[in-house]
Amino acid sequence: MAAIRGIEVVVFDVLGTMVDEPGGLRSAVREATGASGPTAADELVALWRRHCEREQERVRQGRRPYASTEVLDAEAARLVARHAGVTDPGVVARLATAGRRLPPWDDSVAGLERVARRFPVIGLSNAGRTALLHLNAHAGLRWHRALSAEAAAAYKPAPEVYRLALDSAGCAPERVLMVAAHAWDLRGAQAAGMRTAYVHRPAGDPPTGSDEFEGRFDGLGDLVGALTGSQAEAVG
Repeated sequence: MAAIRGIEVVVFDVLGTMVDEPGGLRSAVREATGASGPTAADELVALWRRHCEREQERVRQGRRPYASTEVLDAEAARLVARHAGVTDPGVVARLATAGRRLPPWDDSVAGLERVARRFPVIGLSNAGRTALLHLNAHAGLRWHRALSAEAAAAYKPAPEVYRLALDSAGCAPERVLMVAAHAWDLRGAQAAGMRTAYVHRPAGDPPTGSDEFEGRFDGLGDLVGALTGSQAEAVG
């Protein structure tokens, strides 16, 4: 495993990379709708995610004014509730805040802590400000700085979102490492001049053969080893 040298600041994507977004949504949907089988819950989660992805794309294309993930999640919750026949306003309101209660992956908390001992660490997320605040607290993710794309009124991979992290880092882009489980996110970071590392997650967007990242890692333990120049560390 090749070491990653010359890095001053490490930036992590949050949704999907540090927390299990599909798993957290699945739990919230089951709680709200009583969906008993995995297929029923997965269909409702897919409905939720398609809505949010479509609306974020509309924002990126300028076809919709910026709306935070909390607005989009509330829309998705109402859509799921209608589809499942849920009418209780309190249940729908709690479902709308599911994005605040996503669980961390097994290695996220310990891996982040180990990286933070050696580098300033920044969380850079499409999650809205308030959702990100509560999500970080729920998942136990402790950053030196957590940045929401809401500050740029845009969604990754828009370049202005990566600029938020670069402005905070205060160093040359080539000395900033972006870590994500989504190849599309890393391509956006590369376009902004950042260096990149892919970490595999079950629900991520894997690289293609043409992607050239600093490293491709099975988990945060391998990433920690590459950043510190040591053997892969057990985390979690």
